[in-house]
Amino acid sequence: MKTLATATVRSTDTPYRQDIETRGFHLVGDEPPEPAGPGPYDYFLTGLGMCTTITLQMYAERKGWDLGTVSVSLTLTKDADGQTHIHRHIHATGDLSDRQWDRLLEIAAKTPVTRTVIDGASVTSDRGNAAAP
Repeated sequence: MKTLATATVRSTDTPYRQDIETRGFHLVGDEPPEPAGPGPYDYFLTGLGMCTTITLQMYAERKGWDLGTVSVSLTLTKDADGQTHIHRHIHATGDLSDRQWDRLLEIAAKTPVTRTVIDGASVTSDRGNAAAP
């Protein structure tokens, strides 16, 4: 199996505030009532959005298209049946035709993180030692 990413999340003395380390970066995660950083779903959407913009930039560059600045606004909702829905609103400042936009939307549906979400992932857990890593 190939490792694509690793992260360590540790609780702190502040209730629900978490210290996060990934690839040498230190981040903060938190949950209300007094958030000091993004929450779990915020980071989830951020990862999906980052993968979308990066993939579209790479594709447009390879095609020689003027993508300009690309941004993705994401919303995660749950309906009355408890089904989760994610909507991406993709905006680019470049001069793109309708045909190019159609292709970019097809590419957005195939980004690595999008595929992980759609295909699902196996999540396993085990018990660690008494001392935190």
